[in-house]
Amino acid sequence: MTPGTARAGLFAATLVLCAAIGFAVHAYWTTRVISTSPATPSPLGTADALQSAFVQVAERVRPAVVNLGTVQMSRTARRPAVPGPFADDPLFKDFFDQFFGRRGQGPSEEFRQSGLGSGVIFDKRGYVLTNFHVIRGADAVTVRLSSKQEFRGRIVGTDPKTDLAVIQFQPEAALTVAALGNSDAVRVGEWAIAIGNPFGLDQTVTVGVVSATARADVGIATYENFIQTDASINPGNSGGPLVNLRGEVIGINTAIVAAGQGIGFAIPANMVKRVTAQLVDRGKVTRGWLGVSVQPLSRELAQSLGLGDSRGAVVARVYPNSPAADAGIAQSDVIVSYDGTPVEDYHHLQRLSAETEVGRSVKLDVVRKKERKTVTLKIAESPDVK
Repeated sequence: MTPGTARAGLFAATLVLCAAIGFAVHAYWTTRVISTSPATPSPLGTADALQSAFVQVAERVRPAVVNLGTVQMSRTARRPAVPGPFADDPLFKDFFDQFFGRRGQGPSEEFRQSGLGSGVIFDKRGYVLTNFHVIRGADAVTVRLSSKQEFRGRIVGTDPKTDLAVIQFQPEAALTVAALGNSDAVRVGEWAIAIGNPFGLDQTVTVGVVSATARADVGIATYENFIQTDASINPGNSGGPLVNLRGEVIGINTAIVAAGQGIGFAIPANMVKRVTAQLVDRGKVTRGWLGVSVQPLSRELAQSLGLGDSRGAVVARVYPNSPAADAGIAQSDVIVSYDGTPVEDYHHLQRLSAETEVGRSVKLDVVRKKERKTVTLKIAESPDVK
């Protein structure tokens, strides 16, 4: 064998050895990846998991949802009796009925007006959260649990400005309590589950998604920051919970758009927490007050003031002897920042000031005639706390 032939043989053997090693390494890592990589979930398995989540939420929260019945006692005047000499005269009787109606005799009568709504138990002591409009004007409230037990409830406190109310009953056994979640973390597109008693149909569950957040200018309440959902909400759902897939209450269902389908609104849970804490503690809500009325900041006004966008609130009026007046705030000022928080719009400013503790000092960034300045004022109590 010549030296050239030997070198060629050695080279060929080396190639064969390298190929064998490469194949072995490839086979090893392929086997390892296949054996350690998680299996791709099947569509059927994913659907089963989602269905199970809905079922678990319904089973967990439904026992905390109650049916509220209300009774209002009213008085109405009845027409006087037909004078005795004419009592049997059909012509005079018809004439008399045209003016005074055909109802019975006597000075007055009482009648009962019943209403239905929903509520959710949020405290083991028997505290129930609902809408103010559900129990407005009620002389008596009945709380019916999912077990069909009925209790007489008392109105602890109401807040018409957010359309919230708290009722309490005396339970005979341990209660299922719903947990209030963090509504600030809610994202558009998340699943939303509404539970309530639409049209008196107890414990009805409907499913949809969160369609929008921070909805205002709806015309339902003074302080609006609604979660919008397409989960079916109907008359009787008012006061019931809107729940996420973790079983947390993210809102209290409060209204629907009658002219449209799939448009419902819920009061966000974080607003609910602040209001109910005060209602349980003292039966009313105390809010902070700047002493101004505000209006939207138009794009044209923002540009004329040299502002980059139309975020902020325009001062339409300054009330005399108010914190704003004492701080020198004037009509047409634009408030762009509240104690370090950028003001998105006038609704945002109203909520920020209302949620501030009375007596606390805050700093406002104000734009006046293209000049920006910072003022400090002390929050007062709103003169209208009802």
